[in-house]
Amino acid sequence: MMFPKTFHIALGSNKGDKFKNLQRAVDCIYQRIGTIQELSHIYKTPALGFDSDAFYNCCIALQTHLEPQVVLEILLDIEIVLGRRRTKVGVYEARIIDLDIVLIDSMRIATERLQVPHPLMQERKFVLEPLHDIAPHAKHPILQKQISELLSDCKDNSLIEKTPFKLRNPIERYEHSKCHYLAIEGNIGVGKTSLATTIAQDFKAKLVLERFAENPFLPKFYKDEKRYAFPLEMAFLADRHKQVLEDIAQLDVTKTMIVSDYDINKSLIFSKITLNTDEYALYKTFFELLFTTVVKPTCYVYLYQNTARLRDHIKQRGRAYEQTISNAYLEKINTGYLRFLDQQSHLNAKIIDVSERDFVHNRADYLWILDRIIGITERTFNK
Repeated sequence: MMFPKTFHIALGSNKGDKFKNLQRAVDCIYQRIGTIQELSHIYKTPALGFDSDAFYNCCIALQTHLEPQVVLEILLDIEIVLGRRRTKVGVYEARIIDLDIVLIDSMRIATERLQVPHPLMQERKFVLEPLHDIAPHAKHPILQKQISELLSDCKDNSLIEKTPFKLRNPIERYEHSKCHYLAIEGNIGVGKTSLATTIAQDFKAKLVLERFAENPFLPKFYKDEKRYAFPLEMAFLADRHKQVLEDIAQLDVTKTMIVSDYDINKSLIFSKITLNTDEYALYKTFFELLFTTVVKPTCYVYLYQNTARLRDHIKQRGRAYEQTISNAYLEKINTGYLRFLDQQSHLNAKIIDVSERDFVHNRADYLWILDRIIGITERTFNK
């Protein structure tokens, strides 16, 4: 599984409503690039190298799966969208917004368009001061000094004044959500693990992933369903019970957000599809004994996707034992979930059709789905 990179980005403005310019930039970065992990204070700093109004400067820590060159291009486009116009090449001038990549984890990049770490960051107090707010122990990958050391050594004597203004993190719009324990369900290949992982990273939640890869009966089941259906479902049942006790039962869901890529009721849904009547009756008895008092999700999401898209995703992820799954079996799973949800009036469940959405590679699609999961349907970002 690919982990996100952490970008530290410096923002500055000295034209127009400077605070509003910074906030709009943060909102655009969240919408188009990734999740804002940290926001520094805003500092009032003098213009260096030219005569102009004072700047408002800050830094943010950002997590994204996008590559550095792609992030750079988006930042440049955000500058244009917010009204920046470069009139003179290589000349300092007043600007509505200025967005610079300062650090990307411990990466070193030296291209014509992008240099990381920023080659002048250690000389600029207006960068180091806000960066120190959010990443004092981050290390410069070339100088091998922490930001706190660089700030202490910096010879820039500019007057840096902390302002009382505070930027809003766009993700705070979800802070009053009651979605403390989120279970994301869906058919094989729909992307529930990818979505659960991203949401958990964004909200710094406890991530609980189904341990399907450890079930030795799964590859055998896809070759001979009738023979291996019961041991497969019993193995899943035992492992899910163990995982619930280890990863969920001990947590206070009012204090710790949990995001899981499955709900234990999937045991009943799949077993009803794969087992004969007698086997299912026995299986259901075991299920009810094990899960009578288990903690229930406060939010349950079923990602619906049509069969053609499911087959594409199954083919792309390349698990050999999944390639023989029939369309009929995938359709039975969708039907089984929809019937189950139709009977669960007490469950805070949402069915989201993602057949035309690519929430893994398209951030707009991810935010669209997130709004529907958390229950917010109208955006409040500045335009």
